[in-house]
Amino acid sequence: QLQLVESGGGLVQPGGSLRLSCAASGSTLDYYAIGWFRQAPGKEREGVSCISSSSDGSTYYADSVKGRFTISRDNAKNTVYLQMNSLKPEDTAVYYCAADYGNLDDWWGNRNNYEYWGQGTQVTVSS
Repeated sequence: QLQLVESGGGLVQPGGSLRLSCAASGSTLDYYAIGWFRQAPGKEREGVSCISSSSDGSTYYADSVKGRFTISRDNAKNTVYLQMNSLKPEDTAVYYCAADYGNLDDWWGNRNNYEYWGQGTQVTVSS
């Protein structure tokens, strides 16, 4: 059973950076597509980014974070990262990582396509 644990959230000023980690146990992440989602108070959970399985390596980003966020994986550490730069107050949310076996391609942003979820980590962007 795959288990995911997010870390790296916190309070940061506008324009700052954070790196979120999604560490996996119970199975290797090599064969999974890993997505990052976020949910702000009173809003729907939305897809932020996704990285395909290691054999594919494609990456996907929501328009709102393109050019600011970068997703990557470290197979040796069985961990996926989300580097977030130039953070804005509207990036404030609980961030979740999720996994699905195989690749999701253009369907990466649909939360219903992911089988495994972490517990979330809070990111607050405020001065």
